[in-house]
Amino acid sequence: MQTSEPGPTPRRLPRGRHALSRAEVERVHRDRLCGAMAQAMAEKGFVGTSVEDVLKRARVSRQSFYALFTSKLDCFMAAFDQAGLLLYLQLEEAMQGEGGAPGQGPAQGEGDAGERFERVMTAYLEALAAEPAYARLFLVEVFAAGPEAVRRRTRVQRDLAASLADLMGVTGDAGRFACEVIVAAVSSMVTPAIAAGDMEALRAIRAPVIEHVRLLLRSGVMDG
Repeated sequence: MQTSEPGPTPRRLPRGRHALSRAEVERVHRDRLCGAMAQAMAEKGFVGTSVEDVLKRARVSRQSFYALFTSKLDCFMAAFDQAGLLLYLQLEEAMQGEGGAPGQGPAQGEGDAGERFERVMTAYLEALAAEPAYARLFLVEVFAAGPEAVRRRTRVQRDLAASLADLMGVTGDAGRFACEVIVAAVSSMVTPAIAAGDMEALRAIRAPVIEHVRLLLRSGVMDG
């Protein structure tokens, strides 16, 4: 099994006097704390992670933490949003030059629906592999964080399904529901690989999923 370590913590502030504004300092602290939260979750899980664990990894003071977040859960939700943003930016980049305008999300682009799905599926898996700690937080630890976290995860999944339908040119109710099923199935399939840190198993999902979606397209299921 091939494993992948969590990514690096965002940069530290320079020592001594610096020219950063208060807003920039807070942004750097927020980024560091979100990254540290993802790293801690990868090692200890949501339940086993304490605020102290996050502070040690981020090298940020407790005072700075509570100036930004009210609790561990509040920081987790910020890290969850950061993980979603990283994923969105990867998918948006994959679709630029294929009909998608920056900042407007994926749109129909070059190639048929199967080719467009293949590109976005590849980008999705590579985004998860590139950020294993955030991927684990986003897909695994979210279910331990409580009802609000699960509701937010559900909204993200619904938005991904809608974007997929738009990308593939699916307009009918049955076809759009099929996109919801595809997104839910892919999420279910990638989660065990992310939980195990097995990037080889993660990438192995790509080919059979793409082939199955092509079968659905040929059968006309996505047309209705």
